[in-house]
Amino acid sequence: MIAYLEGKIIHGTDKFVIINTGSVGYKVFLTPDTILDCLEGSDASLFIYTAVRENSIDLFGFKTIKELSFFELLLDVSGIGPRSALGIIAIAPIETIKRAIATGDVGYLNKVSGIGKKTAEKIIIELRDKLQNYKEGGDVPSTLREEGDIIEALKSLGYSQNEARDAMKGVSVSIEGTNARIKEALRLLSIR
Repeated sequence: MIAYLEGKIIHGTDKFVIINTGSVGYKVFLTPDTILDCLEGSDASLFIYTAVRENSIDLFGFKTIKELSFFELLLDVSGIGPRSALGIIAIAPIETIKRAIATGDVGYLNKVSGIGKKTAEKIIIELRDKLQNYKEGGDVPSTLREEGDIIEALKSLGYSQNEARDAMKGVSVSIEGTNARIKEALRLLSIR
């Protein structure tokens, strides 16, 4: 099983890159954030999850072991495959997703992560106990609710769900208050 690759990026798309290592090119599926760091001609090092099915072998790459571990945790949920798990990781920061799961916030997972209600409930049921330590840490449910409300506000202004999510990823955690966070998200959207 391939667990780590290091080499030069020789081709990239919005879903995968081809990394040349030892004169062999490996097609590795990545999150959009990771793809931004993997420009053609640049060197890259990725932790790899190898998915073997009867008709294909797919590689999924991550910048850190932490991302890979959470990806593997999502795969433990029945009905979540590698592409779905990668999609979930791509949409919101891992810490935020873990917090939403630990606190049982189906609405956040449904609104922000773009997954269906039944899938969100299944993820919470199957992973909540494994993420108990994320329940402690202040006023987490209201923070998650605030992020969901901000995304809904951006959508009501005509931005797509993906644009709103991407903007929220760029808003610094040091900015406090719903209005201030919306203003910062709008500023980020205007410079794209």
